[in-house]
Amino acid sequence: MKVEASYKKPDLTELGRTEDRITFLYLEHAKLYRKDGAVEVRDEEGIVYVPAAIISVLLLGPGVDVTHRAMELMGDSGMAVVWVGEQGVRQYAHGRALNRSSRLLEAQAKLVSNVRSRVAVARKMYQLRFPDEDVTKLTMEEMRGKEGARVRRVYREQAKKTGVKWSKREYKVDDFESGTPINKALTAAHQALYGLSYSVIVALGASPGLGFIHTGHDLAFVYDFADLYKADISIPIAFETVAKYGDDDIASRTRHAMRDKFRETKLIKQMVVDLKHLLLGDADQDQDIDVMNLWDDKLGLQKFGVQYHEQQSDEE
Repeated sequence: MKVEASYKKPDLTELGRTEDRITFLYLEHAKLYRKDGAVEVRDEEGIVYVPAAIISVLLLGPGVDVTHRAMELMGDSGMAVVWVGEQGVRQYAHGRALNRSSRLLEAQAKLVSNVRSRVAVARKMYQLRFPDEDVTKLTMEEMRGKEGARVRRVYREQAKKTGVKWSKREYKVDDFESGTPINKALTAAHQALYGLSYSVIVALGASPGLGFIHTGHDLAFVYDFADLYKADISIPIAFETVAKYGDDDIASRTRHAMRDKFRETKLIKQMVVDLKHLLLGDADQDQDIDVMNLWDDKLGLQKFGVQYHEQQSDEE
């Protein structure tokens, strides 16, 4: 049976700004349909309608069936869609998100392709983690060592504060349940942070794969970006959740705690500011959206959609 849709594709200016959206929504064992401008979610408990334009990233877990029309709505609305494993602790695939401008992508590609500018961006990332210290003269090796010491200190401090036993960070990618409660909580917390980081990066039109510190992976920049917030967000949440619940449904409880923390701290708004700071610096950060130009090596950017004529000599 063929059904014609009457819902028009939304204009980008009508959609919610990235920093104003709800951070993420995790679904499993449900069927997703489209109802006008909302995603209709059906499971054994009933039906819920989720306005597509207010969700930043949708995590689709096991047992989710999605109709073509629902996916079309998600794409048109700029919702980042990530297919994940059980409890949202592994990522398998992702879909396109909001921004249609290549401005940040071009800036990112230029910065990462030059050794000096790449190091400069890496230093800006480390400077955000050490606001009271000057890292402008440190080498990459020195900054890695400094960051490693900081993270180990954060683990020790959180263990002492919460009373959760801590030895070291270890986990098996293919066996989540084999980890200790705190390592499972850390994996779940970091995965939620990666999802939000990915959503902001692609929503603003940057590349998740062009990393400045991490490299060689299609999510290298996601790991770069998420590392800025682990010490303040995901690590404390993991320790607090284990201290409160032990190993009881730890992945789900950690994910819910992360969601609440994202909302409480307005992290997505800070991420937008930080990403533009890293890639655009002090340049005008108000991006045009859905703009196309033609590139010319001598004349600069030229208008798109104009019928250009071949230049002919006077003799012709």
